[in-house]
Amino acid sequence: MKSQNSLRRLRPKDTKSTLLRLFGYFRFNKLLFFGGIFFIIVSAASQIAANAMLSPIIDTIVIGDIPQVVRYLLIMGAIVLGISGSQYLGNLFMARLAQETVHKIREDMFSHMQKLPVSYFDKLAHGDLMSTFTNDVDMLNQSLEQSVSQAIVAVITVAGSFAMMLVLSPILTLTVILMLGLMFAAVKYVGRKSASNFRFQQAALADMNGYVEEIMSGQKVVKVFNYEERAIDKFLEKNEQLRRASTQASTYGVMLMPIMGNLSFVLYALASMFGAFLVMKNSMTIGNIAAFLQYTRTISRPITMVSNQLNMLFAALAGAERIFDVLDEEAERDEGDVCLVRDGKNPPYWKVPKENGEYETVPLKGYITLDNVNFGYEPGQRVLSNISLYAKPGQKIAFVGSTGAGKTTITNLINRFYEIDEGSILFDGIDIRRIKKQDLRSTMSIVLQDVHLFEGTIADNIRYGRLDATDEEVVEAAKLANAHYFIKNLPKGYDTMLTMDGQNLSQGERQLLSIARAAIANPTVLILDEATSSIDTRTEKLIAEGMDKLMEGRTTFVIAHRLSTVRDANAIMVLEQGRIIERGDHEELMRQKGRYYALNTGALELE
Repeated sequence: MKSQNSLRRLRPKDTKSTLLRLFGYFRFNKLLFFGGIFFIIVSAASQIAANAMLSPIIDTIVIGDIPQVVRYLLIMGAIVLGISGSQYLGNLFMARLAQETVHKIREDMFSHMQKLPVSYFDKLAHGDLMSTFTNDVDMLNQSLEQSVSQAIVAVITVAGSFAMMLVLSPILTLTVILMLGLMFAAVKYVGRKSASNFRFQQAALADMNGYVEEIMSGQKVVKVFNYEERAIDKFLEKNEQLRRASTQASTYGVMLMPIMGNLSFVLYALASMFGAFLVMKNSMTIGNIAAFLQYTRTISRPITMVSNQLNMLFAALAGAERIFDVLDEEAERDEGDVCLVRDGKNPPYWKVPKENGEYETVPLKGYITLDNVNFGYEPGQRVLSNISLYAKPGQKIAFVGSTGAGKTTITNLINRFYEIDEGSILFDGIDIRRIKKQDLRSTMSIVLQDVHLFEGTIADNIRYGRLDATDEEVVEAAKLANAHYFIKNLPKGYDTMLTMDGQNLSQGERQLLSIARAAIANPTVLILDEATSSIDTRTEKLIAEGMDKLMEGRTTFVIAHRLSTVRDANAIMVLEQGRIIERGDHEELMRQKGRYYALNTGALELE
């Protein structure tokens, strides 16, 4: 189903709009665009002029006027030099224009992706995005470098050549027009078939890339469950789908060149026969017919070249549609009017606009209130129902419950990764929907079960929590998380380079770095989502003291499967099917002898 949805999403919408939008990027490099167009026009016009010179040169040779022949040859030589120079400059300008345009498109795509909501990435395979950034953008770059300039040359050359042919012989020109009508009909039919198949090919390629990326990133799971053969079978299926799509696209693509080539030969032969007849009737000179035949070649050649480029053009259009699909995704909305002020002199505070135009200042403390919150990821599918809780600075609020009970969803709503359907969430008494998202999230740190580290040094990864942190502060954060001991024993210490996701460290070490990264941000609200699930019991005890220091004075939300980690929580919320079914501290819940009691005594297990 995912494959079919991916392919369906990429079917053509509006080719004309795609082209207009793509060419709209040329406004950022007007000098390159108009310069390239100018030299392309000069090149095409010079080619038409060079063909026109054939008639007087041949006719003067026939009558034996050698001085005039020499003069015409010198003019022809100057025109040829003009063709060479203008072609070089035109191609140079267009190549640079293509690079600048693709550069701008990449910037727009990456910048826009940073503004997209989390829900967008939840629904889309990362491989699809990578394919858009690589295959589609590269194909677009090649097409802009070659196809655009050739299309412009074709239009100017055909128009200019027709004008000259009408001057030389209207009757022969009519013959050419009829033949060209047949050629354009062939291009239209084959081109339409080729376009749809190339779009399908690009979609199949994206789908296969997404699957490869998924399998490569999950190699441990693939091997531990002996999934290799099934993974290969599924890849072969997707690869075969791509082969069929590519074969169909190439089949129609390669048809254009021989069709256009043979039709151009037929056109040349017909023009030669009718031209010879007109020469015998003294309606045309030998020079006229030579120039006319050259114009038929000149007309056929750009049409054939553009036809041959249609493969690349169609693939580029398919890629452009995918690119614009990403750019058209609605950015994450932020209609907040409350901002956080950090002036360095006073403690941070919320600046809350009032109806009379004045502002109210509310100290940043970390009071979190959820009042009858209802939420569902999809309409009609409720995940949380009537969630109410209160947390104040220095408190540790724990969530326990089965997988899918809604524990992580609550923290996602506090971060405003998603918007609630009903109810309210207050931060220091302010509805978080009024708070600017960037300011809201700047007060929080989160430690996830799946740690994501970046390529760079250990110090850089810890400093990711606060980019202006000093080296001393990095070390202090590492000590707080008890990561300092293993870091200092590494060959390069804090300057040790990490591979992607820190694969050269153990899972526990990666988790400790994640905790240090959260600590250096000095958050007001701390979220620990299964933060110690990947750490052994000994390591967990080592960081307990540091975590207590980190949580001191902060509002902390803890999600854990290990119930031992939440015994000291001020309040424990037991969730089931999106509802809080029990609440209280450890002692109170044990006295109730409900679900929490059953979980602690082993009568029930978290799933």
